[in-house]
Amino acid sequence: MERLYAEHGRAVLAYAVRRCTDAHDAADIVAETFLVAWRRLDDVPADEGARLWLYAVARNVLSNHHRSERRRERLAERLRRELTLALDDLVEPGSGSGAVAAALASLGAEDREILRLTGWEGLTPRQIAVVLGITAVAARSRLHRARARFRAVLDGASEPDGAETLRLQEAR
Repeated sequence: MERLYAEHGRAVLAYAVRRCTDAHDAADIVAETFLVAWRRLDDVPADEGARLWLYAVARNVLSNHHRSERRRERLAERLRRELTLALDDLVEPGSGSGAVAAALASLGAEDREILRLTGWEGLTPRQIAVVLGITAVAARSRLHRARARFRAVLDGASEPDGAETLRLQEAR
């Protein structure tokens, strides 16, 4: 295999470089070509036939590469169109009341995330538990406390302690 590469590696590289727009792609084509040769070493002809056989393999590898590129480009274009449509339908988070956005921003990261998961994503505590990797009981508890802190901030109070949380719950 080393002899095969030493004798024909530069020729296969030149073949690939002349057919690729990116040198990295050409290197990938050469690597894949010699991988096929290694797997099929018994099929590689001797002498000048080896170079021609390697060109044929490189040609097939290039064809597969170009097909893959076209598929990726079509997928990327479809995703761009879908993203544009989805963004048009999406309500900007935080586009509501400035007080609500400010209150949310004043909370800790965990409180903000759990409130966003329920408010923006519409998840139940059980679903939130899966996303956060916690139990459903813990999710309900965290959501309850986050809502209490959020209400307290909206009402103009500082972050509530346990007694204030109880009074907030009883008052509502």
